[in-house]
This record gives sequence, structure tokens and C-alpha cells, in this order.
Amino acid sequence: MVLTSTRIGQMRSGSTATVGMIGGGQLSRMTQQAAISLGVDLHVLAFHDDEPAIRAGATMHEGSHLDAEAVSALAAATTVITLDHEQTPTETLAALVDAGHAVHPRPSASEYAKDKAFARCQFAAWGLPIPAFEVIDANADAANAFGDNHGWPIVLKAPTGGYDGRGVAFIDSADALATDTLAQNTPTWLLEAAVPIAMEIAVLVARRPSGDSVTYPVVETVQEAGMCRELVLPARIDTDLAEAAAALAVDIADRIDVTGIMAVELFVTHDGQLLINELATRPHNSGHITMEACRTSQFENHLRAVLDWPLGSTQLVAPAAATVNVVGIDESDSFAATLPLALEDPTVHVHLYEKGSRPERKLGHVTALADDVDAALTSAHGAVDRLVGR
Repeated sequence: MVLTSTRIGQMRSGSTATVGMIGGGQLSRMTQQAAISLGVDLHVLAFHDDEPAIRAGATMHEGSHLDAEAVSALAAATTVITLDHEQTPTETLAALVDAGHAVHPRPSASEYAKDKAFARCQFAAWGLPIPAFEVIDANADAANAFGDNHGWPIVLKAPTGGYDGRGVAFIDSADALATDTLAQNTPTWLLEAAVPIAMEIAVLVARRPSGDSVTYPVVETVQEAGMCRELVLPARIDTDLAEAAAALAVDIADRIDVTGIMAVELFVTHDGQLLINELATRPHNSGHITMEACRTSQFENHLRAVLDWPLGSTQLVAPAAATVNVVGIDESDSFAATLPLALEDPTVHVHLYEKGSRPERKLGHVTALADDVDAALTSAHGAVDRLVGR
């Protein structure tokens, strides 16, 4: 879609602000929902006009995040640029800043989400809690030595480009490296000791360019094959650990000078220690639960933060909440007939992303509010089962 300057001016005239988001997926879609309430005009850089955000009414700029000219054109039409994923080259974002455009998160902060090896090295230099690790050129001998020193299995990660379990492999032995697909196709390896974990949690921080921030209650995340499958809020941990997790997240946000939403994924070990897993410097799957469970969703606070507006309350509106992701089974998934069945439970809220189905693709999520975690999980799982025809 080609937008003329006249058309852009018309759209801006009735809006409180114009935000450009690189990427048209479900995160942009849910940001668009928040933008409507705030009167914000959301423009997204997307490949096709049937991407989730465009179907929700965001203004489309056709192009790729890898096309610097397309990214620059989006910046020229908007007040501030932000991100729906980490794949835009840092140099492209830095060039926007050099040209006088507002970019949030700052390119230097987004590098911590984009490059896991870079982040690990910086966290180690700061003395932050992380698993034992090593960054090496693809080298089986060095990997074998790491496994011998730290115990097998070890975790092999591609420093960039991975998501939803992609770009991560558990290597059981030296022999397994010879046949592992990731090992054969990744020139640089981030090796980590496999951590026996009791739980995975996440903390979301919304932070303005001025430095003001708010922290969401700690959310418990349940992973399967590297993909988040369900969320529980508040996390089933004691108060001291929750406070330590929140303090760690705020510390990281301040150190990297992040702007917008940042999610810190953490491991909780069996002896109650916290270890940093990964960062996301954008709205995150672990924050979808905030749409119903908190007074201000992560998507609204992301918009407020990148525009340097006052941040909204993150207070819970119910004693407990649970979110279950809707994941594709095959290419024929359709919810036209089953959606009414899922909505029979008045405690649930269904979000469908209008994405084409394929196995293991996130197609939506269901959130339930309740007086306790077990009841919320039961309602959310029941609605998902009815939705997918189980």
C-alpha cells in the first residue's frame, strides 16, 4: 500500500499520536486494539494485507523489516517507531535515530533481545545471575569440553533468530553434535549448562524515556517444546522471591535503558535461586494475560511508554488469572463452528489472531479470571478444548 502525504495528514489529524510498528503479527494486532482506545493511529510495516494487525484495522505500509528504505518510509509517516519482533537490523534502527526519528526501544537496548550471546556476556560482566555459558565458533571439541566440564546434556543456542523453541537444542552427548541440525547450520554457538528448574517465570516492565517505570506482577509460564503454552498470574511463588524477580527486572531495564515494554524470562531453580533466561524488548507472550487480568494491559502501557505518556496501573483486577495458548493442529483448523462453544463459560475471554493454521503455530489465546489459580486454569483449558474440538 502506498500512502500519500495528504492521506497520512488526514489520518493524523484525528489522532492523539501516530505510532509505527515494524511487523504485522499478533503483537501488532493487540497493540492496535489498545491504540483504538487511546485514539492512537497505528501504522505497521507488513508483508501482506491479510496479516493479523492489518485485519484488525492498522494502517499498512507494505515492505520488509530487512528493507531499510521501507523502514525509513514508515518512520517518516509516524511520530515514533517501535517493534513487534527483534529481527530488524540494528544498523537500520540506528540510522533512524541518526536521522532524528524517535525509536523505542532504543537500538542499543533491543540488541539484548536480538543477540543472546551479547546479552549473556554483558550480564556476566555485570555479575547478574545466569547459567554457566560459553560463546564459541562452531567447534565440536570446544563443545565437548564444555559438556565434560558442566555435565551433559548441554544447551546449544543460535545467538540470533530463534523463537518459540526454534534455535535451541539439547545435546545429550558429544556424538549428538555430529547429527544435530542446529549445530550444522549455526556458525557461532551459545553453549549453556542445562539447569534443573522448578519453574519458569517472567517479569514485565514498562519504562518511559524519562526513566519512569511500572512492573507487572510476576507471571508463571509453562513451556512445552520451547513454546509457552500457559500462564498463571500471580505466579505460585513466595513474596520474597517475587520481589527479588521484580527488582532484578527493574535493574536490567535501567542498565540497558530500555523504553517500552521489556519482558525478562527467568528460571527458578529447585533451591529457590533466580537465573536469567532471555529478554524481549517488546510486548511479549507472557504479558497477554494482562489484557484482562490487570488494570492496564502490556499493549496499552507499551504505547504509553514509547510515546512518553504517564503509565497505567498494573494492579490485578481479580485474585487469579490463567491464559492458555491456542496452538494449531493442522492446516484445516477453523473456529467458526466451535467459538460459540468456547464462549459458553462466561469467565473466559477468547483472542483469535486470524492467522492461517499450521501445526504448532500460535493461533490465539484464552484467558480466564477466577478466585483461585486452579479454577482459572480449568476454565481456560476447557474453553481451549472446546475451541479446538477436543
